[in-house]
Amino acid sequence: MNIEEINTLCDAVRECSFGLHKHLKHGHLEKIYENGLAHRLRKRDVAVLQQAPVPVYDEDGTILGDLNADLLVSNELIVELKAVRAVNDDHVAQLLGYLRGSGKRYGLLINFGSPKLFIKRYVLDPA
Repeated sequence: MNIEEINTLCDAVRECSFGLHKHLKHGHLEKIYENGLAHRLRKRDVAVLQQAPVPVYDEDGTILGDLNADLLVSNELIVELKAVRAVNDDHVAQLLGYLRGSGKRYGLLINFGSPKLFIKRYVLDPA
């Protein structure tokens, strides 16, 4: 997937997230936002898997196990959702660990748990 397609995908996730947050506000469980965001993306014909098993590889290619990404969008973008008062370094480390372990380059960290929606994009260098 090229960068323009990734940008379009991220824009779709952002737009759906803003719409969902505007409708539900903050104060719900993370699972509600996960279901809502997946539903809104599917209505746009965007491929999305919830609690998607994403294999984590050792440097020699051996699968060490699976992690469960909140959302895996178009098999390219890992979306980690939170419903907490504020995002902290542990939440960022979790998403970055998912990206490093899975070999995926692109991730979004989204927090629905505060009055202002938080969305941040992360990109790992392929090096």
